[in-house]
Amino acid sequence: MPQLDFANPLMMSKLVWLLIIFCLLYYVLKTYALPGVASVLDERAARITADLNAARDAQSAGEAALAELRASSAAARAEAHAAISAAMVEAQLAAAKQATEINERLSAQVAQAEAQVRAARDQAMGALRQVAGETATAMLARLSVAAPANDVAAAVDRAASQGAV
Repeated sequence: MPQLDFANPLMMSKLVWLLIIFCLLYYVLKTYALPGVASVLDERAARITADLNAARDAQSAGEAALAELRASSAAARAEAHAAISAAMVEAQLAAAKQATEINERLSAQVAQAEAQVRAARDQAMGALRQVAGETATAMLARLSVAAPANDVAAAVDRAASQGAV
């Protein structure tokens, strides 16, 4: 290969200039370019670390907020159940009171109706005794049997008390 012909006197000067340019380029890169790149890489690493820490903090804060939300939700649910239970008890008491009042009113109406039925029955029985007495007297008169009115009334009363009338 003609490029690597070390017998050529220009080859040595080429190698010397190669070494000088390489050292100069190395010095420029080491002094100016690489520290800027290193600082950018360090800043990115620091920013990534800070972002990860902030994300961890936000996650722990979110978990704490979620736990607080669950606790307040459970407390609100318990309070709602207590309010519903109290309303149910209050409604049951009101319904029981209303049922008692209605039962008392109905009992009074039933007692009044029974009293009216007894009065009507007694009146009907009195009228029936009178009609039975008159009928018995009329039958005895048709049969030409004379009986005192007191005896006929007593016989009618006896028959009524035994349930025959």
